[in-house]
Amino acid sequence: MNHRLILFLIIGIDAIVLLFKISELSISYYESLLLYGDVTLLQLIIKFSISLFGENDFALRLPMILFHILSTLLLYTISKEYISKIRNRLWLVLVFVLLPGVISSAIVVNSAGMVIFALLLFLFIYQKFDLKYSYFLLFIYAFIESSFGYLFFSLMFFSIYQKNYKFLGFNTLLLVISIYLYGTNISGTPSGHLLDTLGIYAAVFTPIVFIYIFFMLYRHLLIKDLDIIWFIASVTLALSLILSFRQRIYIENFAPYIIIALPLAAQTFYSSYRVRLRNFRTNYRVIFVTAIVFLFVNAFVVLFNKEIYRFLDNPKKHFAYKMHIAKELALELKKRDIYCVSSTERMSNRLKFYGINSCKEYKLSKLLVDSSISGSVTVSYVNRVVYRANVTKINSE
Repeated sequence: MNHRLILFLIIGIDAIVLLFKISELSISYYESLLLYGDVTLLQLIIKFSISLFGENDFALRLPMILFHILSTLLLYTISKEYISKIRNRLWLVLVFVLLPGVISSAIVVNSAGMVIFALLLFLFIYQKFDLKYSYFLLFIYAFIESSFGYLFFSLMFFSIYQKNYKFLGFNTLLLVISIYLYGTNISGTPSGHLLDTLGIYAAVFTPIVFIYIFFMLYRHLLIKDLDIIWFIASVTLALSLILSFRQRIYIENFAPYIIIALPLAAQTFYSSYRVRLRNFRTNYRVIFVTAIVFLFVNAFVVLFNKEIYRFLDNPKKHFAYKMHIAKELALELKKRDIYCVSSTERMSNRLKFYGINSCKEYKLSKLLVDSSISGSVTVSYVNRVVYRANVTKINSE
C-alpha cells in the first residue's frame, strides 16, 4: 500500500475519532479561564473559531485538532532526517497519535497542543531553511507564550555546544524578554514532588515509552551524540525534575519538549535493532509490541473514559471529571426554562459557555450523588449518577 495513503489513513482515522469525542466533553474551568480571561494568542484563535462556527464544543476544540494534525505532518517530515525507512516513519506517526498526552493535547484547550506544533515548526524550519528564519520565528515565540522560555533556555546550551555565540546571545536576550513579560514560575517552599512528576510523565507517555526516552537521552549523552532535539528535550526534562524537588510543576509546560524527542528515540531504537543479528532481536520486538499494546489500551481508556464511572464509588475520582457535567447540566436547566443561576465561580464560568448566565433568581446547590431530594437536577453517564444539584428559586421580595 502506498505510504502516503497509510499516513493519511492514520491521520484521518485519528481526526475522525477526536471529532467524535468532542461531543462527550464539557468545557472545563481552566478552559473557561483561557476563553474569558486575559488575551492570549490561543484565546484569539479559539474566539475566531467560535465566530465562524458558533459558541459550541466543536468550535472550541477544532483549533486544537488542527494543531494536532499539522503537528503529525511536521513530525513525519522531520523524522526523514532520522529514519530512512518509510515504514518506520509510519510506525513513529502511529506511536505519536496514540500517546495519551498527545491525545489530550489534541482535544483539551490549553497551550500544550499549540506548543507541540510550534516546536515542530521550529525544528522543520531549522532543518530545511536558513538559520535567519529560525531567528525570526523564535523572536515571535517570545511574545506569544510563557513556556517558550524553556526553549530559549535549552537553545542557550545548544549554542554553547555548537560554539555559536551569536545564537547564544540571541536566545539569552529572548529568555530575558520572556522572563520580563511573564515572570518565572519558581515559588513556594521546597517540597518534594519528584515522584509525582515522574508518575505524570509515565501517564503522559506510558511507562515504557517514557523510560525508553529517558534511557535514550542518557545514552546519547554518554556517547556525545548530541543534536538540537537532544538539547531541547534533555535540558527541559532535567529542568522539570530539578524544579519538582521544590514545587509542583505544570506538566503541560514541559511535556511538549519531551514529545519532540520521538524521532531521536525512534532512530536510536531502530539503529540498535538493525546492528543485532536476527536471533538477538527478540527483546526489541517484545519491547516494541508491548509498547504498542500499552499505547492502544491507554488510548482506548482516554477516548472511552466514561465507562470508568461504572467502577468508581466516588465520581470525582475520575481523571476527566473536571471536563464532564457542565454541558449536560446546562441542558437540564434549559429544559426547566432556567437560563441563569447563582452557583460557584467554577461552575458559573463553565455554564456561561452553554448559555446559562449568572444571576440571583435561581440558586444551584450541589448535593451528594446518592441523595434523594425530589426535583433535583441530575447528570448521569452509563446509567450512573455522577452529579446531583438542587435548584431553588430565590424570593426577591
